[in-house]
Formats: sequence, structure tokens, C-alpha cells
Amino acid sequence: MAGTFEELIADAETADVTGWGFDWLDGRASEERPPWGYARLLAERWAAAHAALDLDTGGGEVLAEATAFPPVAVATEAWPPNAAEATARLHPRGVAVVRTTAGEPLPFADGGFDLITSRHPVAPDWPEIARVLARGGTYFAQHVGPASGFELIEFFLGPLPEQRRGRDPRAETDAARAAGLEIVDLRAARLRIEIHDVGAVVYLLRKLIWWVPGFTVERYRDRLRDLHEQIRREGPFVAHSSRHLIEARRS
Repeated sequence: MAGTFEELIADAETADVTGWGFDWLDGRASEERPPWGYARLLAERWAAAHAALDLDTGGGEVLAEATAFPPVAVATEAWPPNAAEATARLHPRGVAVVRTTAGEPLPFADGGFDLITSRHPVAPDWPEIARVLARGGTYFAQHVGPASGFELIEFFLGPLPEQRRGRDPRAETDAARAAGLEIVDLRAARLRIEIHDVGAVVYLLRKLIWWVPGFTVERYRDRLRDLHEQIRREGPFVAHSSRHLIEARRS
């Protein structure tokens, strides 16, 4: 998007960053999609389930793409603005939205769901997932993989070699197995991100608050200006995300 540095910054600072939609970035940034088509697969799984739970649903954007819901349909979300948005989006379609608190047990009975799904969960609690899954039930999710967006993150924070090793799918599958789950499928993809203006950077860092903790425009104004000038000289800032699709079953 054309504009001066100050205009782009001001536009991004006033943008609504609630929910998990990224429509504001249309024309300003793009991210390659994983090859498996998670939203379509999730919709198929939910249509066939009897009791399904979507963890960390955000504003319910991905779940709302499903065309059919099971008799028992529940979603959880911890962040209040997202929970309110998910409630408005999903309640009319028969999905109950439950506020949760990070680090606390899920407020559901043992074995209550034959399907648990999640797109980009914050920190999967494998013992709790195994507990609320029915025997023979499935966990089906798309996780953020290691070093996602780190070219941008390290532009602001410098090298982060230890953090780059987080979210390793092998470590996650080991933790799932330790909780009593069988890994049925695991696929991984590395995907290209192109960022076309500094406003998109501000939007992303306001929305994905764990990328650059404590981010504010004033705190990082000099670095933002450096990035603005770099994009003007060299074209889009290129980063990469990683995703993995994981399916696990409780025996």
C-alpha cells in the first residue's frame, strides 16, 4: 500500500486486531497456504463427529467455515475479545463458546468428545486433550511449527537460536505419546511470507503479541523506519512460516 511512513504507521495503529481474521492485510502481505487445506479437512471431520471440541478457536473464523456441526459442538477461547467475537459468530450456529484460562484444566468431563480440533493452539496440553477425548477419539489440528516468522522477529530482537528450536513437531508428538495418544499422521510445510509495507508489520506485531513481546510503535520506531526504507529499496520483506498437521488417536 502506498503512503508515507507516518501514514502507514497511523493506519496500522488504529486497525482492529481482534479475532483470527487477517483480511486487513489483503494487498499488504501474503502467506503461502499449507498444501493440505486444513479448513476443508476440519469441516469434514466436524460433519462426521458426534461430540466435537475446537480449542483456542480465536474469533471462530475457521470453525465457522464448516457447513455442518455435530449434536454436541463446543469451542474454547481464553482471550476475552476473541471469545466475544466467537460467541457472536458461532452461537447462532449451535456451537457453545466456553471461556478458558491458560494453564488450567479444561472444564469438561473425562472422555466427553470423540473429536478435538485446533488451528494454531497456543500450547497444547496433551494430558488434558487425552483426558477429554473418548476412547477411539481423534485429535486433529494444524500447529505452528518452529521458527515461524523469525526473519521478522529477529529483525527487531536480534538472533534467537534457542527460541528457533521451539514448537518442534517431533517434541510435540513425543509429548502426545507420553499422554497416551497414538500418532496417526504428521505432515509439515515451510511457507513463504511477503510483507509489502511497514503498516502490515505493525498490524502483525500488534496481533501476534508473542512475536515481539512488549511491542509498541514508539519503542521500535527507529527499527520500523529502517524496515520501511528497506522495503522501499529492495521490495517485499520475505519471511517464512512453518506449519504441521497432526492427527492423534486415543486408544
